[in-house]
Amino acid sequence: MKPQAAPLIVRSALRAAFAQLRAAGVPSHTFASELLLMHALGRDRTWLYAHPEEVIPDSEAHLFTSLLARRAAGEPTQHLTGKQEFWGLEFEVTPDVLIPRPETEHVIEVALDRLAGREIRTGCKQTFSGEGLQIADIGTGSGCIAVALAKELPGATIYATDISSAALAVARRNATRQSVYDQIHFLESNLLDEASHLPLFFDLIVSNPPYIGRREAATLMREVRDHEPEIALYGGEEGYELYAELIAQSATHLRASGLLVLELGHNSLPAVQPLLDAPLWTGVGATNDLAGTPRVIAAVRA
Repeated sequence: MKPQAAPLIVRSALRAAFAQLRAAGVPSHTFASELLLMHALGRDRTWLYAHPEEVIPDSEAHLFTSLLARRAAGEPTQHLTGKQEFWGLEFEVTPDVLIPRPETEHVIEVALDRLAGREIRTGCKQTFSGEGLQIADIGTGSGCIAVALAKELPGATIYATDISSAALAVARRNATRQSVYDQIHFLESNLLDEASHLPLFFDLIVSNPPYIGRREAATLMREVRDHEPEIALYGGEEGYELYAELIAQSATHLRASGLLVLELGHNSLPAVQPLLDAPLWTGVGATNDLAGTPRVIAAVRA
């Protein structure tokens, strides 16, 4: 009779996972292992380390083993768990959308700071709910920016566009999950091309457009290059080609003193900043991310 395999316990499962993912060159292999075991067991991190001798049931052990193999082969952890945190909120992610990055939170920060400053300058109360604001999120993807803004500005009306119907389906589910669906209007559109379905003027336009150059594809991590949607990654051969049209359309659809906030690629600023030269724009400023890279550019419609 074939000897029965020893039961798998939490401590040994994690140790083996650390070694497997480290050997496969997976970044943050410890964190990835923890997330996958948490997902397989339906438990949180505190439970894992409070129950190191807990026996993992066979079905969960098989699921964990399968997830580890897929992660070692390059699939992103977020695709395996189906979720990613952004702005303190949990978002569904699928291969149809770009995985929300912490750097994109700077778009929210800059937009809120600029809007609050505008309210103070006009003598409005500092408790700002966005009452009456019309906002557009161009290339919404998972909906992370639109949903975060809806949470922060419950009085605003938000229009979220994307060229991908599959991405919009994910964004709609995320808006529903976060109880802001009634505040956001979703529209399939290439940038602002479907203007007839949008308000004439916006108070704020935000976007995290595709900004990676196709010539950089070989330098990307395999998790990004092989598993995230190309339409959300590549902005042309150089990466910054979409900004000119996006900025031109924004100039047409922003009301006077309206605000434009765009995420930048790691080397996009020299190409993008000249597109915001006067007389159409004022108050142009770039914001660095935590690594010191210019990550967001903002401007006011003159």
